[in-house]
Amino acid sequence: MRFLFLALLTFTFSLNAQEIEFAKEQKPVSLDASFFYGSILEHNPDINHLITGHPTGFILSYNRKTYGFNEWERRYNYPDWGFSMAYQDMHNEYLGENISFYGHFNFYFLNRNAYFRIGQGVAIAGSPYDPETNYINNAYGTKLLSSTYIALQYNKQNLYKGFGLNTGFAIIHYSNANLRAPNNSTNTFAFNVGVNYNLDYENFPDYIPEGERTKFTEPVHYNLVLRGGANESDIVGQGQFPFFVVSAFADKRINHK
Repeated sequence: MRFLFLALLTFTFSLNAQEIEFAKEQKPVSLDASFFYGSILEHNPDINHLITGHPTGFILSYNRKTYGFNEWERRYNYPDWGFSMAYQDMHNEYLGENISFYGHFNFYFLNRNAYFRIGQGVAIAGSPYDPETNYINNAYGTKLLSSTYIALQYNKQNLYKGFGLNTGFAIIHYSNANLRAPNNSTNTFAFNVGVNYNLDYENFPDYIPEGERTKFTEPVHYNLVLRGGANESDIVGQGQFPFFVVSAFADKRINHK
């Protein structure tokens, strides 16, 4: 009897171990590198004197690819999430060269042959404003900047042994949100071409279909929010001052998204 009990216990443990192994999430990864060439958009006439050349640079990206293991991945058509690093030569002696780092998402469409990417992060300005040595640069008032970039890419993966090609355009924004003046910022519109490589191209898991969505209900929530920060006016040398914002609002989430 004791032997039968031990055998059953061993068999049950073996089945549970197999189920855990079967349910273990895989983590496929892809890498991509793109070269870009573009122009600084004149969103503000105050930076017209800084638009003297065509910025060039490159973007390197690490992408964690999803296949529907988690419910949100199926709901958003199996996006990628990852990290990017960008180098940009502004081709202007006063703007200099910037390096930036981002977290990003890729959202696919057109049968996964194209994606929209949005990235948010920080940038290091190589030649920020200085009242004595670089007063011409009225775009970047600080060395550390906030940066956002968006990209629309035509993307062909796994053309040959995991390698593929991508091309499209991107907009790269640098600003410090008026933490310190001047802060006229820049927006670069650029075309890019590059290569991508799927590290798991031979063992990429099958996409898990979404299936039927469960019914979603949620009550109305009432919110009171206090926000604050520091800001400087557009006039250089006025100094930074704190600010506070009090907000009250109600919200109700109406579906899974």
